[in-house]
Amino acid sequence: MKLCPSCRHELPEISRYCTQCGQRLHADPDELPPPPPPRVEPPADQLNLQFLYGMVAALSLAILFPPWETPPAQAPEFLGLHFILTPPTPEAVVSRLLLTIELVTIAIAGLYGSFLFRSKP
Repeated sequence: MKLCPSCRHELPEISRYCTQCGQRLHADPDELPPPPPPRVEPPADQLNLQFLYGMVAALSLAILFPPWETPPAQAPEFLGLHFILTPPTPEAVVSRLLLTIELVTIAIAGLYGSFLFRSKP
């Protein structure tokens, strides 16, 4: 097989012209220019693992210290962040809405931070 000197298209040995670009083919293969160097892909960026570990730690703390609120029978009031086994009052309940907002915010901030401060080659 011959290679076209301009477009590097493979052609049969009997071809005189390139069927791809129309370039005249040289009879002597020594006149062909050297092939272009292979394209090297840069390595992929790595996420910052310290941010991801920090995110997991913050999510764990958010589960252990959830936001508490008054029971449904009382007027809604935020009672603070207490350990899950020691609520602020015996009838207090974990605020699911505030806990969801807290967990989602921590997760998004952790993933964004690990991407923003990723290690670049």
